[in-house]
Amino acid sequence: MPVREIATKPFSDQKSGTAGLRKKVAVFQQPHYLENFLQSIFDVETSLRGKTLVMGGDGRYHNRTAIQTAIAMAAANGVAKVIVGQGGILSTPASSHMIRISGAAGGLVFTASHNPAGEDGDFGLKFNIAGGGQASETLTNRIYEASKSIARYRIEENVWVDLDRRGSQKLGDMDIEVVDCVDDYAALMQTLFDFDRIRDWFKKGHSLAFDAMHAVTGPYAQRIFVDLLGAPQKSVMNASPLEDFGGGHPDPNLIYAKPLVDLMYSDHAPDLGGASDGDGDRNMILGRGIFISPGDSLAMLAAHLDKLPGYKKGLAGVARSMPTCRALDMVAKGRGLACYETPTGWKFFANLLDSGRITLCGEESFGTSSNHVREKDGVWAVLAWLNVLAETGLSMQQIADAHWKQYGRHYYARHDYDELPTAVANQVMETLIASLPRLAGQKFGEWTVSQADEFGYEDPVDGSVAKSQGIRIVFGEAARLILRLSGTGTKGATLRLYLERYETAAEKLGYKTGEALAPLAAIADQLIRIGEITGRKAPDVVT
Repeated sequence: MPVREIATKPFSDQKSGTAGLRKKVAVFQQPHYLENFLQSIFDVETSLRGKTLVMGGDGRYHNRTAIQTAIAMAAANGVAKVIVGQGGILSTPASSHMIRISGAAGGLVFTASHNPAGEDGDFGLKFNIAGGGQASETLTNRIYEASKSIARYRIEENVWVDLDRRGSQKLGDMDIEVVDCVDDYAALMQTLFDFDRIRDWFKKGHSLAFDAMHAVTGPYAQRIFVDLLGAPQKSVMNASPLEDFGGGHPDPNLIYAKPLVDLMYSDHAPDLGGASDGDGDRNMILGRGIFISPGDSLAMLAAHLDKLPGYKKGLAGVARSMPTCRALDMVAKGRGLACYETPTGWKFFANLLDSGRITLCGEESFGTSSNHVREKDGVWAVLAWLNVLAETGLSMQQIADAHWKQYGRHYYARHDYDELPTAVANQVMETLIASLPRLAGQKFGEWTVSQADEFGYEDPVDGSVAKSQGIRIVFGEAARLILRLSGTGTKGATLRLYLERYETAAEKLGYKTGEALAPLAAIADQLIRIGEITGRKAPDVVT
């Protein structure tokens, strides 16, 4: 087929955020927009030539069209083989696994993660490197620089690939393999968890409710939970992937997964509730009448993971993102494990995983995973909890109570202020930064500030440095306030305020989270002045 070089002009807004480039669908549909970004990747990552490239996405609106374009451009840019999920579907963790087992030089993941979908929704694309991890900041900055000076892109004309037919196809000199999106991932899960024990748990009458939110994990949940583990068909909710995610917001939290939350707090609640997001990398975990916060879920899994088949040798170490509560630190201290604190963004865990320093990692934005892939993994987290419940014979409430009694409890919440004018969000950040030098030693309520700074990170593997990764106001082990700008939105700016309070006394372990954090929220109002500066009376979302 003929290869054409198309003249183009740069777009000024193709800088990747926390995990790839995310914009409104209409932005990606502009002539040359997607092509420019793809060509910038091919121009910078020359190792793709003559190698294998994995492609897939979360099935949102524009997914198929974008994949057809990417295949045509891969062929024109010398890629030897493309592996693509059937129907263009491949969850983010499954993409990472596919890159790893196929020896691919990288992967293109078409997703805007937990952002809404549909014709008026969001779309996104990120590049994963060989090994399955997210591209480093150094690499994404090089791609951005290339996008600012691009003058042409290469594409094969009149390309159409049958994405629904599994098997091999040919496009000029390039091989195309359309694969089942679940097979290899399901096989991996069976090496990590005791499927026989989980089957027995279900046979004894225990139950699961998993909400796939009409996103990518529906086929994974059906195959693994129902077909392989024997859970009743009703265990999987909203299992059909839809281009608009059924009109919902595919973010597995207490607000957007409310039907699941209501079920888990009802008289008919199953033993375990779980949900995942648009591309399958986030998770929410609940028990009967109890929500397990992401930080607690990470810490509790750290305390139990060595009971499970794939982790019998123990954990090499653990890591959390800086805003994530410090519950993991207490488990690491008690078990003699190295514990790393990184900036937000899964790419910061990749070097730690690749170097063998950690086995388990997670972040407060409902992401948890292990060294089995180089992305967070929602279905993996639910399976891990199923296996822990089956292995221990305990309920979620019993596991939580025992954990808090042993390690103490970190009350935790995140307040999101969405779609703020960028200048106003920056004003909040700059005002707080200016106040940091005078905060140490000041007392607020029952707590005294022990540290007030901007978080920076030096990678212990390659020595790279990341600066300005969020503002910390620390009250020793007792409490923390964190403020940062999010890098995942597509409109305006999002401020995230994190509140954390730690208690060890038995009589203080049973508070309601909102009540426990109310004094800290009042201090945040006084110190950070979000309401005063933005005019917002309350956050848009509290999780």
